[in-house]
Amino acid sequence: MIRARLNPAPQPEILQKPVVGVLLPLPLAGAYDYKLPPGSDAGRGAVVSAPLGNREVLGVVWGAAEGTVGDNRLKLAEPLEGSPALPAKLCDFIDWVADYTLNPPGAILAMALRSRGAFEPEARRIAYVRGSVTPPRLSAGRARALEIAADGLARSVTGLAEDANVSPAVVRGLVQAGALIATELPEFLPFRQPDAAFTTPVLNQDQAHAARALREAVAAEKFHTFLLDGVTGSGKTEVYFEAIAQALEQDRQVLILLPEIALTIQFLERFAARFGVRPCEWHSDLSQKERRRAYRAVMKGEARVVVGARSSLFLPFPELGLVIVDEEHEQAFKQQDGAIYHARDMAVVRARIQDCPVVLSSATPSLESFVNAQSGRYTHLKLPSRHGVAQMPQVQLIDLRHERDAPDVEIKAQWLSPPLRRALEKVLAAGEQAMLFLNRRGYAPLTLCEACGHKFTCPHCSSWLVEHKYKKRLACHQCGYELPMPSTCPQCNQTGTLIPCGPGVERVAEEFSQFFPKARFSIASSDTLHGPAETQAAIRAFAKREIDVLIGTQIVAKGHHFPQLTLVGVVDADLGGSDGDLRARERTFQLLHQVSGRAGRAEKPGLVLLQTRNPEDAVMQALAKGDRDGFYEQERSFRESSQSPPFGRLAALVISGYDGDAVRDIARQLGKTAPHAKDVKVWGPTPAFYALLRGQTRERLLVQAARGVDVQAYLKTWLATVRVPAAIRVAVDVDPVSFF
Repeated sequence: MIRARLNPAPQPEILQKPVVGVLLPLPLAGAYDYKLPPGSDAGRGAVVSAPLGNREVLGVVWGAAEGTVGDNRLKLAEPLEGSPALPAKLCDFIDWVADYTLNPPGAILAMALRSRGAFEPEARRIAYVRGSVTPPRLSAGRARALEIAADGLARSVTGLAEDANVSPAVVRGLVQAGALIATELPEFLPFRQPDAAFTTPVLNQDQAHAARALREAVAAEKFHTFLLDGVTGSGKTEVYFEAIAQALEQDRQVLILLPEIALTIQFLERFAARFGVRPCEWHSDLSQKERRRAYRAVMKGEARVVVGARSSLFLPFPELGLVIVDEEHEQAFKQQDGAIYHARDMAVVRARIQDCPVVLSSATPSLESFVNAQSGRYTHLKLPSRHGVAQMPQVQLIDLRHERDAPDVEIKAQWLSPPLRRALEKVLAAGEQAMLFLNRRGYAPLTLCEACGHKFTCPHCSSWLVEHKYKKRLACHQCGYELPMPSTCPQCNQTGTLIPCGPGVERVAEEFSQFFPKARFSIASSDTLHGPAETQAAIRAFAKREIDVLIGTQIVAKGHHFPQLTLVGVVDADLGGSDGDLRARERTFQLLHQVSGRAGRAEKPGLVLLQTRNPEDAVMQALAKGDRDGFYEQERSFRESSQSPPFGRLAALVISGYDGDAVRDIARQLGKTAPHAKDVKVWGPTPAFYALLRGQTRERLLVQAARGVDVQAYLKTWLATVRVPAAIRVAVDVDPVSFF
């Protein structure tokens, strides 16, 4: 626990002003020297208020001063009231991440100081308790309020008014009469503590074996990495809940990383069912007040379990005893903007620095984790079957090259094949639920003029504008640019010639409603569900069977449990399988396997229909045969022969700026000055996949190196050879997961 302690009064013998290096949460090269007040004993991690120019900023004492600035020029940094400090191991973690990702340490520190208000003195709330005075004349409302206040609990004016079903004026009258006495309460109620013994789960043999291994590792309080590898519906969550229970019994804190916190309502409810309370949450949708409460509770050790997005890695845990990365294969764990890092990999590093176990959980592990588990670097815990009576769904391929509607069919389908429609009819007739999956938002990905061929593209990005029919707008999904849906072509000025090309989920829903007008359906995508509340409401509605068919993007593919969902139809299984990315096939397999896993998770068997024009493809065959490990072996062989990760290393340089010529010039200079080194190849420069993004021109260079090469040292040497103008940004992406 971090204990608040006041600075001791200065003693005559220590009136000197110590000088320390203070790291500021800014993309600066390193720590700056500052004086501390006489007698201060602030060590590494102490949070201070430091002057920078004409403003005060938070900083952290990072170590000894460099001594390059004269004492008379040093400014004074003041330790904060209560002497808050970041744990020393968090400071070590920040240094490690900065060195590995080639980011300034201050840029990484900024992610650990996300809530400035958490370091300010805690505000107090005024509440009221029952006093000794009883007014001579009591109305029924006053009497009711005093009767409730007699329990001794402190309540606000509005809180007591609600409990007593009276107006706030009645409560204020009792305050004036002296019947209620003011008292101060902390700004926030403390987090309720999870109870490791709240329920006792029943585990099958495989689950019990895995849970026992995790419990023993947590009890040992040593670093160890596990890959919890179980088929969809096998009960992985229940297994690592046992590790959490062990950590709670040892009074240690737990961090659970989830790829998208807004989609985790079912997880939070399952946690509450197991431990009696919800965990502390940390993600970007929290208000500033909620973030302040959560950060402060983590720092004080009051928040025992935190569920968060990737940024929660940088919270100031003083007693971290377990780290869990759920759906560890998810690309959402990679931060692509600002300081670029992969939260899964950094979670393993944080656990190593904290000397505690880390659990990577997935039904479709990343190839990197899979190879690490096979080689023995990670302990491989397997859950090969679904929990209880549930069985894995049957997967069938629908070859769209041979599926056509009969000539006498009244409605001609474009996106839903006859076999898929027949399966939908059967499921709806049986009162069961279905899911239609297409990982493409909006109505159509492209709008063009059939008269002149004009394509609507974003003026700020090299991407098409996506039609959103319900909003009657064209939108860019890269920068957010929008315009009203035009009625005439801006190039040839003809009317009635604009046609949508290809389907998005809105267009699939339109076709579905034509075939099944009485079915209750809902569209689930980030365009139709705005924020966590709406997403959670849609998931609850589907779970309660208020919706028959859910038509959605990858927002519906992750971790949800719907007992009555027996059919999953993938509208375009080929989408994303061949985009020139070395991980494209792996990602396609993972996504389709995950969405397939939503079917048949209870007593009723599940069926998955994959519509494809390439049924011979290895991804399609692996899905149809249920041969995940065979597919992974193919990918492993390909990666090994090409010396691609995890058998080699990659790093990317992305050069961007508003002056296209300047960007290309810097990219060419970098390409020419790339150092020659053994086992290192440099590819490029070449325009990025999105050569224009948010108005900026983008060029890429790719470094491919053998596994043993110190890529960071190579990049540092290389980047030092070219002077980059301030208007041009060179972003370093060590271990890139995409090539956009």
